[in-house]
Amino acid sequence: MAENIRLNKNVFNKPQYQKTIDTSFNQLGVKTIQEQLDEQPTVQEFFDMYNQLFYEIPEEGETNSHEYLIKTSGDYIAFDQVNEEVSALQDEIATLREELLSTQQELANIPATEETDTTFDSFT
Repeated sequence: MAENIRLNKNVFNKPQYQKTIDTSFNQLGVKTIQEQLDEQPTVQEFFDMYNQLFYEIPEEGETNSHEYLIKTSGDYIAFDQVNEEVSALQDEIATLREELLSTQQELANIPATEETDTTFDSFT
């Protein structure tokens, strides 16, 4: 009752293997990095989409909102640092205005003399 089973094995050398067997993962839906980059919208396309979706984007929210865009973009360009500089300059302007107003009030309170003598007597 012994039965012989014949097994056949196909063996390829390396060049033959690469020509015969598809080793890419294209059937699994995996895309190459270049394909992924090519599918990314350009900056112009991004802003076109943004303008189309502008009123559909929620005003506030942790993600996917105008608030989120402002915060992340602000962090990227160090917007807080710019705001701090502007705030410091505004404070300085306010201080200078107060000093100017104070000086103008002092000048307004000085009695005006009809003629001021600008000559000096010589000491002899």
